[in-house]
Amino acid sequence: MPRLMLTDERWEDLRLLLLKSGKVYDKVGHRKTFEGILYRMRTGCPWRDSPSYFGEWHGIFSRFNEWSKKDVLNILFKE
Repeated sequence: MPRLMLTDERWEDLRLLLLKSGKVYDKVGHRKTFEGILYRMRTGCPWRDSPSYFGEWHGIFSRFNEWSKKDVLNILFKE
């Protein structure tokens, strides 16, 4: 699974974008959550089948919905 992960440098760039958006606060777990979202989007697996490495599937799903509504994901994906 590590080959699918974001590099530390890339994550730092994205983390700064999250903070600049003013829509997301700084939290250590955001990296794994975002990588869980990316994993799910790459594989197309059901949310419930997301690997536990990324956290509870419902937390990943909830964050995906929240960030979608706040347009945070568009900001990240455009970058």
